[in-house]
Amino acid sequence: MAGDHAAATDLLQDVFVRVWEQLGSFRGESSFSTWLHRLAVNVVLVDARGATRRRKRVTVEGDLGDALPDPGGRAPDIALQMDLERAIARLPTQARAVFVLHDVEGVPHDEIATQLGIATGTARAHLFRARRLLREMLR
Repeated sequence: MAGDHAAATDLLQDVFVRVWEQLGSFRGESSFSTWLHRLAVNVVLVDARGATRRRKRVTVEGDLGDALPDPGGRAPDIALQMDLERAIARLPTQARAVFVLHDVEGVPHDEIATQLGIATGTARAHLFRARRLLREMLR
């Protein structure tokens, strides 16, 4: 399902992490192998959706970059981009995860909640907090 050996190895590691995190949710209503298979397939599908989103975003930006005029003839401010990356890295772990999944990857709140094992409202609260902290750090 992954397409190549390196991607499959990375996804396998993600599956083991997810198994470790979700082991308490195994209710025994089906066999362990069925539960493990479903979890592994979900990890691969989530990764594939993310890859599709990233490809679409890159394609759209590439197409628009050629069509739109350069505002003011300036090059992008690399220092500002580096400041943003540093600020994101300084966010608390959960807030950073939700921010990246939602605002960078475009994952909906309910999927984020499922992936991180938290309530949807908690995911929204982490996103609000992350945005507030980033605004404060970038002033």
